[in-house]
Amino acid sequence: MLRPRGCNSTGHKGWYEIKCGICAKKLYLGDDIIYLCPKCGSKYGIYYCQADAKRLHMKCPFCGSELALAAYTS
Repeated sequence: MLRPRGCNSTGHKGWYEIKCGICAKKLYLGDDIIYLCPKCGSKYGIYYCQADAKRLHMKCPFCGSELALAAYTS
């Protein structure tokens, strides 16, 4: 679920926050590296942080397919 963040909550997509599906770390679109499963990501709505994606060996725990880079901005 995308949730606006800060005093600029009506701002652009870079101000949105999601949570990692495993460790519940707050991930910010535009600031963090975010992974999701291309097959079941829309079904479950689960995103993964970089550390958990590496711990899962870049495989989805539900269907076993390769995790894809969802958002990254440096």
